[in-house]
Amino acid sequence: MLNNLKKGLALGLLLLAGGAHAELSEDYKVILLTENFPPFNMAIDEKNFARDDNIDGISADIAREMFKRAGIGYNLSLRFPWDRIYRLTLDKPNYGLFSTTYTEERKPLFKWVGPLAKSEWVLLAAPGSEIKLNSLEEAAQYKIGAYTNDAVSQHLESKKLKPINSLRDQENVAKLMNGKIDLWATTDPVGRYLARQEGVSGLQVVLRFNSAELYLALNKETPDEVVQRLQKALDELRSEGFVDQITGSYL
Repeated sequence: MLNNLKKGLALGLLLLAGGAHAELSEDYKVILLTENFPPFNMAIDEKNFARDDNIDGISADIAREMFKRAGIGYNLSLRFPWDRIYRLTLDKPNYGLFSTTYTEERKPLFKWVGPLAKSEWVLLAAPGSEIKLNSLEEAAQYKIGAYTNDAVSQHLESKKLKPINSLRDQENVAKLMNGKIDLWATTDPVGRYLARQEGVSGLQVVLRFNSAELYLALNKETPDEVVQRLQKALDELRSEGFVDQITGSYL
């Protein structure tokens, strides 16, 4: 009788496992969105719209390999602005968005796979600036530029600061250089990379105020099986050294 019970239990587990896998249809795909956020994800031609192989970057390369290994289909496109694709992913089943900073505020809004990469949040000043800071509270007296609906901007707002938000993070380079803002709240190394694209070097880091991990954020209705298979694939890629190899190739 005990043997029969064990066999029944084993069969039940197999059926459960089979059922979990079967919940995905053969044509299931994730609508995968990203933005220009170099060196993590970017259009090869630097435009604000791109598809598939015309997108590269640390996170983009990792995401491709992760989906391939997990055996999950996807359509990848790069769009603008961030605020729009962020809201699309919030609202649309089977949508995913990277590179998305994982925060406690965002945690309940999505299902998460990661981390794909790590970054630091910084306040940058123009070359030659004499601004010295020890804390975010001290920064409140200055005009701070940030990126609309970006995690950095959201964090500043949660600390009762009032950043001047732009629809494109690149716009803050010119604002900083012509004095429209005193400080630029952005992500390192993204800020320095964008500044170089605009012909600007020598920006000063006056405060590092957070380290962050970048994830793939999936709509809350995404099947758990998708999340589990993608996370397993990413963990394998990291343990095999693929993630470090890709990161090193860009930095």
